[in-house]
Amino acid sequence: MFSYIKGTLVEYWEDTIVVEAGSIGWNIHVPLSVLDRLPRTGEEVKIYTSFQVREDAMTLYGFLTRQDMQMFRQLLGVNGIGPKAALGILSTLQPDDLRMAIISEDAKAIAKAPGIGPKTAKRVILDLKDRIRMEDILPSGMGTDAGIPGAAAAAVAGMEGVGKEAIEALVALGYSMTEATKAVRQVEIADGMTVEAVLKASLKYLAF
Repeated sequence: MFSYIKGTLVEYWEDTIVVEAGSIGWNIHVPLSVLDRLPRTGEEVKIYTSFQVREDAMTLYGFLTRQDMQMFRQLLGVNGIGPKAALGILSTLQPDDLRMAIISEDAKAIAKAPGIGPKTAKRVILDLKDRIRMEDILPSGMGTDAGIPGAAAAAVAGMEGVGKEAIEALVALGYSMTEATKAVRQVEIADGMTVEAVLKASLKYLAF
């Protein structure tokens, strides 16, 4: 029904924002991870929306990118995952981190979301792992062909250079593939940068 709503951010609280567009204040539920990326109130915002109709409610769910909104809809396609649970997962994990958790079969990361147990987390992985493309979530400068043992091998298959090696090192240190990839993604990998430098910068991020 709605592709996106573009207007003035009026207010926000908990998991809800109000956007004024066309003289209407639209009540939109968003993941908690979106709140940190919103502009200040009074400024313009563009929110991609998913309109969900239930017997007792009609609700708008919003996201800052179309890809994130599509991730929400993919979650709704998993048996046992409703809008509230999907929003909870995307509040716990950034969409790219969720994609990495799915590819690397990191059920523990997904199960950290409220109301999501180990069985449901595994179901999310089983249902969605064939729909996620690795190239959509790799840090810039990484390719797509080599790997390391286990589920992690599928996740980093084909990565090249110091970024791949830093992720492998972090996994060897005990971090999950999701945590390792998220940390390395925060590092601006410049030409000539060593694995040790990338690893050190990644560990600083993980320390917070």
